[in-house]
Amino acid sequence: MAAYKEIVTKAIIGKGKKSFKNNYDLEIEEEASTVLGCWVINHKFKGYKSGDKVGVSGSYDVNIWYSYDNDSKTKVVNKKIEYNDTFNVRLRNQADLADETDIIVRTLYQPNCSDVRIDGTKIYFTIEKELGVEIVGETKMKIAIEEEEDPWDIIEDEVQEEDLKQIDEEVSEEYL
Repeated sequence: MAAYKEIVTKAIIGKGKKSFKNNYDLEIEEEASTVLGCWVINHKFKGYKSGDKVGVSGSYDVNIWYSYDNDSKTKVVNKKIEYNDTFNVRLRNQADLADETDIIVRTLYQPNCSDVRIDGTKIYFTIEKELGVEIVGETKMKIAIEEEEDPWDIIEDEVQEEDLKQIDEEVSEEYL
């Protein structure tokens, strides 16, 4: 009959991912002719508990390179975008979001500019990203244990009879 013990350990008690598609605009001084490029850099974020939900606050910089004056001059303009998103992560096995839980956030798809268009002195752009959240908390698990200890194996030296005979013949008793 097997006995059971409970082990308390940290494990992932909730996990989820969410995609975001946000539209922004940027006012510029000149009337742009063409957008030459759009880069998203310096993405920083952290997770936190918000009641029974998980929040992620973060920021990234968007750099837009455009031409103006009939494509004869160029300029780069940047904008820091801050966000605060919430996740409704389902917890496994009736776990709860306790104070000692840890929130791990990962970028599954880095923020990327998917669409840019010009309207006079305004640039409209769309940023897409995907974040994954894992909630690590204490959980219990039961394991079966055996009361009986495995028997010890007897280890014997593997010395052959002929090896012993060779040692007796080759050892000189007059050495000492």
